[in-house]
Amino acid sequence: MGRRRQESRWIHRWSRWLLVGIAGLGAIETAYLTVIKLTGSGACPTEGCDRVLSSPYAEVFGLPLTLFGFLGYTAMLGLAIAPLLVNADQQKSLWQKLNSQTWPLIFLLATAMVVFSAYLMSVMAFEIQAFCPFCVASALFSLSLFVIALVGHPWEDWGQLAFMGIIAGVVTLTSVLALYAPIRGDGLASSVAVGQAGPPITLASGPAEVALARHLKDTGAVMYGAWWCPHCHDQKRVFGAEAAETMPYVECAEDGVNPQVSLCRSKPQITGFPTWEIDGEFYPGTQSLERLAELSGYTGPTDFRH
Repeated sequence: MGRRRQESRWIHRWSRWLLVGIAGLGAIETAYLTVIKLTGSGACPTEGCDRVLSSPYAEVFGLPLTLFGFLGYTAMLGLAIAPLLVNADQQKSLWQKLNSQTWPLIFLLATAMVVFSAYLMSVMAFEIQAFCPFCVASALFSLSLFVIALVGHPWEDWGQLAFMGIIAGVVTLTSVLALYAPIRGDGLASSVAVGQAGPPITLASGPAEVALARHLKDTGAVMYGAWWCPHCHDQKRVFGAEAAETMPYVECAEDGVNPQVSLCRSKPQITGFPTWEIDGEFYPGTQSLERLAELSGYTGPTDFRH
């Protein structure tokens, strides 16, 4: 019995520091992924990571989902560290107040995060069908925060704690299902029937973009890409919606729309996406419209919008 009490006291004594460390790692990871999503810079270690970050599930209200993850980890970090910044000997009443009031909030936030992460893991496995190590790491961070919140504090009423956890979990799951209902019910379901298409292009094309896209198609230029590739999406985005439908594009992902995998594999010059083939020469990476016009000998209007 004495050993069990000693172990319990140990976890209670260090639980906040563990929460601070894990939440800090989660904040750093999600901040990095947010920068990748917003700027297109950096790189994911696997193809699956790119697919997950470019999926419709990776945005909420037009903002990267990772940004909300960063805010969640930051909030957890603030709740966990608050009493640690107070001198317990000199400001005992303040320390006790912060310690007692933040633990329920820590538990509720940890419950919401672990439920949300569990849902996203199921989406990654069964909907997107890709493996993202960053996403798995974030899910493990969330699970660790929940376990520490559960055992790291001497809760007096476990019945009330369970009730709080159930309410927080139900509210979180209901909100998530409502948030992603349009994707699951309409956009994603319709795209799966004919292949994955990636995020839609919402920017409008100008006459110059449309003219360049037609010129590229007429001269036999080809862009090789994959629906899950964020840089391919960026390339189409600078053309705009109308021109993106016209531009010559070959889908290299097996689960994309009208894939031409054999054609892509027959060209060893394609080492990444996107890759342009113009007049027999290959140009990897996202190209500006001005550069594409120069490479293809385009002589039409060049007042590009994007």
